[in-house]
Amino acid sequence: MPRRGRLKLATWNINSVRLRLDRVLAFLAEERPDILCLQETKAPDEAFPRDAFRDAGWKHVALRGMKSYNGVAVLSRLPLAIVPDTPDWVGKGDCRHLAVELPGAGLVVENFYVPAGGDIADPDANPKFAHKLAFVAEATNHFAARSGARRTVLVGDLNIAPLENDVWSHRQLLDVVSHTPVETEGLLGWQRAGKFTDAVRHFVPETEKLYTWWSYRNRDWRASDRGRRLDHIWVSGDLAGGLKSARVLKDARDGALASDHVPVLVELAV
Repeated sequence: MPRRGRLKLATWNINSVRLRLDRVLAFLAEERPDILCLQETKAPDEAFPRDAFRDAGWKHVALRGMKSYNGVAVLSRLPLAIVPDTPDWVGKGDCRHLAVELPGAGLVVENFYVPAGGDIADPDANPKFAHKLAFVAEATNHFAARSGARRTVLVGDLNIAPLENDVWSHRQLLDVVSHTPVETEGLLGWQRAGKFTDAVRHFVPETEKLYTWWSYRNRDWRASDRGRRLDHIWVSGDLAGGLKSARVLKDARDGALASDHVPVLVELAV
């Protein structure tokens, strides 16, 4: 295990891995995580640029991709194995989850891309929102049933900002998809069901604003700073005591061809 039993893990919704390959490679070269979990890769497995990552030193690659939409991937400098028989969430088969086991570390990494849910916060009027709520409910039941069964790090674009200071204005966004009460209560219920610790809020008090996503609609996103914390890293209770640091790389939102999400990194003793 690198760094004497420490694991450095990152999550990033890259919004097309082929379009932003140079950005991902630059991030890997600078930060040198042991594991990088990607969401919204937007590439079928045969088109994923795995050779570029292997050449850069991340020799172990696990994929679950599809053309043009969704897709998750795990890049690792450590040996890994895909966990078999993971659920087909809401029966959609839409490549939103990938679980891998790290035999050398004795833990499982669960990489999720939760549905965004569309624009209308009404499951009766908006099938996308209904899909999102059903997905979160299924995940909650799944992790409740096996809580504590294995050491787990759960990461991804969960597409919900659960706390008041996870959005730029709690009051103004209460009716906006990603921060409605039914979503925030659902996500926090999932976290409780799996007995997970929010690894980033472990270091950043809930009284402080914290975002990982800024809309493309805000041309001067940094000046307006109307962000939301949609990207998360949770750890099971047996790993929480080993948390060493957490960072949100806000500067990754700058420049040409930036994703609207930024990387989130956690380092922990395993």
